[in-house]
Amino acid sequence: MPLKECPCRKFSSGAAKIAEAVNSNPNISIDVGQIMFGQTVTATADTMLQYAGHWYAHPNKWVVMDIECDAGCGVVPFKYSDKKFVHSLQWAIGLELFLQVNDPWRIFLTTDHPNGAPFTSYPHLIRLLMDRSFRNDMLATIHKKAASASILGSLDREYSLYEIAIMTRAAPARSLGLKNRGHLGAGAAADITVYKNINNKETMFAKPVYVFKDGNLVARDGKIVNVTKGNIHTLRPEYDRNIEQSLRGYFDRYQTMKLDNFKISDDEILEHGNGRLIIQPCT
Repeated sequence: MPLKECPCRKFSSGAAKIAEAVNSNPNISIDVGQIMFGQTVTATADTMLQYAGHWYAHPNKWVVMDIECDAGCGVVPFKYSDKKFVHSLQWAIGLELFLQVNDPWRIFLTTDHPNGAPFTSYPHLIRLLMDRSFRNDMLATIHKKAASASILGSLDREYSLYEIAIMTRAAPARSLGLKNRGHLGAGAAADITVYKNINNKETMFAKPVYVFKDGNLVARDGKIVNVTKGNIHTLRPEYDRNIEQSLRGYFDRYQTMKLDNFKISDDEILEHGNGRLIIQPCT
C-alpha cells in the first residue's frame, strides 16, 4: 500500500511499513496505543517531555517534578480534537495499523491509558474496528487534510468478534505466559464477560450483561454488584546474586538513594490491597 503524504505539511503515516514488518516477522508483537478524540491526561516519567507539552495542557493545570534527580514524573491534561490536523492523523494512523496487521495474536488493543485515551473508550474503538461503515462515517468528520493523507478509507477489513476476543483476552495472556488466563478451558481463572449480541458493538461492549471475576459475579447489566480485589502477578527469575555488589557500589557513588530503598518486599506489594500475590513461572 503506497504512503500518502499531506503536500502542505510533509507529514504522513508509516503504518503500512510497520504492519509489513510485523506481518513478515512472526517474532514481533506490538501494541498500538490508539489515540481517541476527547479529554484525557498524559502521564510519564519523562519530566522534560511533559514540561515541553505543558503549553498544550487542556485544561491549563499541570505538574512536573524531579525526585532527588533520580526519577521524575509529569502529569498534563490533554484533549485530542478531530478538528486538528496532527490529532486527526494520529487517530487514523492507529486504525491503519490495526487493520493492516494480519495476526490478531500479535497486536494488542490499547490506548496507552491514559495517554492516548482512557480505557473507557475501548468500546468505541472496538466498533471502529468491527464496523467499516461507522469507521468511514467518523473518517468523514475529521480534519479534511488529515483524512486525505490517510489510506484508512481504502481499508475494508472488519474485525470479527473472534478476533476481538483474541486481541483483548487470549493474546495478552499467551504473550505473558499465563496458562490459566485468556481462555475458557479446564483450570482457567473464570474471568468471563457475557454480552448480548447486538449490531451496535460500542453499546454491546460498553454494557455487558454479566462480568465474572474468578468465577464471582461482579457486574450485571453494566452495574457493579460486587466489589472484589484483583490479584498481583509477579515473577521470581533466577539471577547472579553477585550483581548486587556491583549495583550497590554504583548506587553509593552516583545516586542519592541506597540500593535497599529500591527493593520491594511481598508485604509492601500487598500493602494497599487485599488480593493475592501470584508467582508466575518463568518461561
